[in-house]
Amino acid sequence: MLSYRYPLIAREGWLWIAAIAVPAAIVYLLYGLASLPLWALVLLLLFLFRDPARKVPAVPLGIVSPVDGKVMAIDTVYDAYLNRQALSISVKMGITNVYSAHSPMEGKVMQQWLDAPRKIAGTDEEVTTYAQWIQSDEDDDVVLVVEVNPHLPRPQCYAQSGERIGQGQRCGFIHFGSHVEVLIPMGSRIDVSVGDNVLAGTDIIATLVHAKVTSSKPAQLATG
Repeated sequence: MLSYRYPLIAREGWLWIAAIAVPAAIVYLLYGLASLPLWALVLLLLFLFRDPARKVPAVPLGIVSPVDGKVMAIDTVYDAYLNRQALSISVKMGITNVYSAHSPMEGKVMQQWLDAPRKIAGTDEEVTTYAQWIQSDEDDDVVLVVEVNPHLPRPQCYAQSGERIGQGQRCGFIHFGSHVEVLIPMGSRIDVSVGDNVLAGTDIIATLVHAKVTSSKPAQLATG
């Protein structure tokens, strides 16, 4: 299972920050206050690449938001990845949201699709997506879909097929945000509304619903 210690600033941003901080230090030594714009950019990058620890709620059947952002749509859609009908919760990340991605539930990574084309609903346009299928021990299937922006670094995923992953566990990074969709089983309970702001790894967006199994054995009558 993946492990990650929170360093407050995402490791994915260290190179970006160093690329500005080193020249800023050199300019400061040579020209003093002329380096202020560069230091301001360093502070901005520190803010953008912040990576706070998240407290995962104790809800075993809960689906947590994989990213920080705003819920843009909730719908019933055709899940082309698993060939089924599914409930879809779409979350739009903002450029100032935390960029770390977290697993929506505990389970095993069954399969991943890289550079998978997908049509935008209601149009003939296609976008490139990255998708990951996670299956719980109770055979619940959840697919996490991330749109790939060709003008930004590719989303990074640290969970490989066949690997177990924990609920709310940090499992990837999406530079400067993206549109993320979570496909969950039909019959699940939706716990958010369109327009809600959600935090990755912390806020429950849906809850899996398992039918209660009743015993077929007839009840024994008490005798006295």
